[in-house]
Amino acid sequence: MGGETKPGRGIKSWAQRHLNAGFAAGFLLVLLTYLVVSQQFAATTPNVVTTKGSRVADKRVIGGAGGDAGLEKKREQEWQPKVAAAVEEQESDKKDTSGAVPTEESPKRDDADAKPSAEPTDNVVCNTDGPVSETCDLDGDIRINGSALSVTFVPSIPSERQEWKIRPYSRRTMAGIEKVTVTQLASPPHDDPAPAPACAVTHDAPAVLFALGGLTGNYWHDFSDVLVPLFAASRRYGGDVVFLVSNIQPWWLGKYEAVVRRLSNHDAVDLDRDATVRCFRRLTVGLRLHKELTIVPELSPPGGPDGHRVTMADFTAFLRDTYALPRAAPATPSPERKPRLLLIQRPHYRRLENVPEVKKAAEAAGFEVTVASPRADAPVGDTARMVNSHDVILGVHGAGLTNAVFLPPGAVVIQVVPYGKLERMARVDFGEPVADMGLKYLEYGVAAEESTLLEMLGREHPVIKDPEAVHRSGWDKVAEWYLGKQDVRIDVDRFAPTLAQAMEHLRRRR
Repeated sequence: MGGETKPGRGIKSWAQRHLNAGFAAGFLLVLLTYLVVSQQFAATTPNVVTTKGSRVADKRVIGGAGGDAGLEKKREQEWQPKVAAAVEEQESDKKDTSGAVPTEESPKRDDADAKPSAEPTDNVVCNTDGPVSETCDLDGDIRINGSALSVTFVPSIPSERQEWKIRPYSRRTMAGIEKVTVTQLASPPHDDPAPAPACAVTHDAPAVLFALGGLTGNYWHDFSDVLVPLFAASRRYGGDVVFLVSNIQPWWLGKYEAVVRRLSNHDAVDLDRDATVRCFRRLTVGLRLHKELTIVPELSPPGGPDGHRVTMADFTAFLRDTYALPRAAPATPSPERKPRLLLIQRPHYRRLENVPEVKKAAEAAGFEVTVASPRADAPVGDTARMVNSHDVILGVHGAGLTNAVFLPPGAVVIQVVPYGKLERMARVDFGEPVADMGLKYLEYGVAAEESTLLEMLGREHPVIKDPEAVHRSGWDKVAEWYLGKQDVRIDVDRFAPTLAQAMEHLRRRR
């Protein structure tokens, strides 16, 4: 009897015990829910970062001894745009009030025909500290006011307001290019003093925003500064991408229309005249220059048309397809078919003074030789077909060697490097890119006796006697003397082994 529990007390004790157990279970459930939800928020929070430039990109050499400033001075000296007055008149004719720049051959595309883009994440990644370029990649609710050069990102989850100023040209130090303001608003919306602009046009396709001007107009820069990085940024979309162009140059878009049209099925938008608020789900602001005139695959965006990161060899294959170039391999030397060598003669400084002698030496080595001087106003397609019909390009360091992009893989490029310790610059501008194109690169360094500077200045002049001292004095002097006042006369006997190397390379391909 004494050990027996009263019914009322037993029920109360049982309830108390179960109430305590329920409270503990509930607490554990709340804790577990909190941990799961917090992890989900961590996984979806916008990745707003400002990163340091990749060390891979640091390996590029900026134009020799002058650093970034030296590169721009060199490029300005090289830049000789030939823009006719008639082109300026066409600018206003080609643009409509919406900012789109159609051409006569522009394909018309309805929004219903656009490919559905992959569902993006809510993400912002900005790089304003790179060694060459500054860019932003955005996924989510993106609103662009072109005439204000502003990009507004509306986050879908709690975020802090942040802002970046991005120069959309591939060289971040380039003067004369307006910066684009990229703003991530605070969220919830009532936390931000400046509301997001309302969308007037919503695009299904992603977009790439970039600037022209700068050093465009120089053939080498057209490719190195714009076409190559634009290909790397946009090829993954398979043509379903909108180009938003600041500081637009209609003559430039006309010159490279075939390339631009292959990269984008849509009309380019003249951003500076476009007051329409355009909304996108994916946007890249600015072009990233990996290295001079080449692509570093590790720095390319993932997800190309066939799933891989694009390379420079992909770019040259793209050009051959774009311009319907017939040759994808060089000729094999035979008694019936001599390999063809294209000797490029520059129209001004760094000219080859003894072209007939060099031509005769190349013919003696077994080549059929064509001598040509590049014309800035020549249609790119015509130039591409002419270059593609050759197996070797030979020329003194300069923009004409850019035409190597049209050679068939396995062909040869011979760069004649002017006197003055310019080998490092020459290899960065052409040697490394040529190798990335799948071509054979050969280099011939000019001796003092082959330079017109020796006759002009005498052997005891510092420019001849001590090029390293000239480099130490600054890039201005290097560019003035070694690039701007020098022509070359090749010693054909000394040059003969280089020609023999080119022929042997073609023979080994058999």
